[in-house]
Amino acid sequence: MTRVLEAHGIGRGTAVALATGRDRHAVTALLSVWSLGASAVLLDERHPAAHLSEVVVNSGAEWIVAAELTPEVLGNGVPVLTVSELFEKPAEADAFTGPAGPCRPDDVAYVIHTSGSSGRPKGVEVSFANLEAFLDAIETLGMPRGGNGVNAVSPAFDGWLWCTLLYLVFGNALGIVDLARSTAGSPAAAIAALAPRVVCLTPSLLAACEAGVDGAEAIVVAGEPCPPDLAGRHRTGRRMLNVYGPTEATIAATWADSARGDDLATIGTAIPGYAVHVLDPEGRPVPDGTRGELYIGGPGVALGYRNEPELTARYFVSDPERGRVYGTGDLVRRRADGLLEFCGRGDEQVKVRGFRVELAEIERRATGPGVARAVAYLLPGGRTIGLAVVAAEGYPGDDELRERLAAALPAHQVPSGVRRVERLPLTPNGKTDRAALATAHALATGRPATAAGDGTGPHPPPADPLIGAVTKVWNAVLEHPVTDADADFFASGGHSLLAAGVITALRRETGVSLSMRELLGNPTIRGCAALLRARLDESTAVS
Repeated sequence: MTRVLEAHGIGRGTAVALATGRDRHAVTALLSVWSLGASAVLLDERHPAAHLSEVVVNSGAEWIVAAELTPEVLGNGVPVLTVSELFEKPAEADAFTGPAGPCRPDDVAYVIHTSGSSGRPKGVEVSFANLEAFLDAIETLGMPRGGNGVNAVSPAFDGWLWCTLLYLVFGNALGIVDLARSTAGSPAAAIAALAPRVVCLTPSLLAACEAGVDGAEAIVVAGEPCPPDLAGRHRTGRRMLNVYGPTEATIAATWADSARGDDLATIGTAIPGYAVHVLDPEGRPVPDGTRGELYIGGPGVALGYRNEPELTARYFVSDPERGRVYGTGDLVRRRADGLLEFCGRGDEQVKVRGFRVELAEIERRATGPGVARAVAYLLPGGRTIGLAVVAAEGYPGDDELRERLAAALPAHQVPSGVRRVERLPLTPNGKTDRAALATAHALATGRPATAAGDGTGPHPPPADPLIGAVTKVWNAVLEHPVTDADADFFASGGHSLLAAGVITALRRETGVSLSMRELLGNPTIRGCAALLRARLDESTAVS
C-alpha cells in the first residue's frame, strides 16, 4: 500500500483524506500515509456527502483513499484511490524503504474536524511532534500486553486514534467492530466475540455493551463524563481509566486511574509531560476548590486550526510563564487531592455521545428560507439535541427541516425533534434561555423534564403486550414518549448507541436477543414487536 501511494507522488506534506471504513484497511492506510511523511485527514464515510465535501475542501486534501466513496459522491475534483486498487496494483519497483525526505517534527501528522461555531467544521492540525509526545505518555501506562483490544468508534473521532494507537503500543491485536453492521446477536455479543483483554469505549457505549466486557482486564472510558455508578460497576477486579482530552491536545490530556486509587468520577491529573492550569477569566490561577477554565500546556498542544488563523490565535495562547497553552472552554475545579472535577462547559459547545457539538453550527444550518431564528439545545439526559425555530413565510415543515439537516450534518448533530415557537425565551441578562427551551421541549412531550420515561404517563398502555413492551423500552431509551407504533426509531431521535441500549433492554423485557441489523431492518415499534413475536413463536414451536 505504501509503495503504491508513493508511486502516485504522495510524500512529505501531502494531505490524504482517509475514508477507508471500519475495518483493518483504515489502520494500514493510516500507517502507510505516516510512513511517507504525509498527513492524514480522517473521515467517516457514513457522514453526509455535503459534510465530507466541506472537510475535504477545508483540509486541502490532494488525494482520497476510500473503500466505498466515489469522486461523484465527494465532488471537488480530488482524485480517489480505492482500497482495492492499493492492494491489487503490483509494486512497480523494489519494496518501500522509507520516505525520500524525512518529515520534520512540526509537519502535520493528521487533521481531525470538529464541529465549528462558524457553521462549518474546523480542522485541528496535530503535528508529528505532538503525536510523539502522546505516544511517550501512553507508554507509561503499563497496560496489559497481548490479547485483543476493541475499537468500536467512528474513524473521524480521535477516540478511534486513541484505541488504535494504545493497542499497537502494547501489542494488543486490534479488533475493529462495526456495531451498525454486526451480525452478532447484540452489540455486547459483537464485543464479547473478540474476548477482549483491553476495552476502550465511551461511557454511553460501555453502558450499552456491559455484558460484552466481563472478561476484560482493563477498561478505558473517554469522550464524555463517566457516571459514578458505571465506574463503580466496572472497576472492581480490573483496572479502569477515565481519560479526558480535547482534539486540540492530541487525544488525551488527563486521566484518572483506578490502579493508583483515583476517583473515577473525576478526570484525574495531567498525563506525563503535559501541564494543566485552572484559570479565571483574567488568566489568573484560582484556588483549589474554585471553578475555573481548564488550560492545557505541554508538547501535546496542537498546531492550531487549519486555515483559521484568527480562531487559532483566540484559543492557542502563548503565555510567558506557562508557554503555549490551549483554552479548552471546559470548567473544572481542582480538589484538595489534586484530582480535577469536570463541571461542564463555559460556552455553547456540548458533548453528544463523545462528539463535540457547536450548537451554533446546527443553528446556522437550520436558519434559511422559512426559518427566521433557530436555537439548538441539549435535551435532558444529554444524549440528543432539540431545536426550536421561529418560523417565517415558506416554513418547510418540521420533518422537512430535519431532513435538510440530516443531509448536511453528521448523525450526532441532527436534532431529535423540532419545535416551533412564536418567540424565544430570554435569561435575565437578555440571552436566549436554552435551558428553558430544553425544559419546555421535555414538558411538551408529556413527561417531567428530568424523568427517564417508562412507557407510563398520560397515554394509555397499548392493547398488544409486545407493542407495549417495545414502547416502554423506546420511551426509556429515547427519554421522551413515542405513542405512534409506526414511528421510526431514528427519526424519533435514535442512533446506533441508543439502538444498542434498546437491544439490551428488550432482551431483559422479553428474553429475545435481536441483532443490530434486525433492529435497523425493523425500526418501528410495530415492526420490532412483530419480529419479537415471530421469535417467540419459533421458540414455542421448538419447545
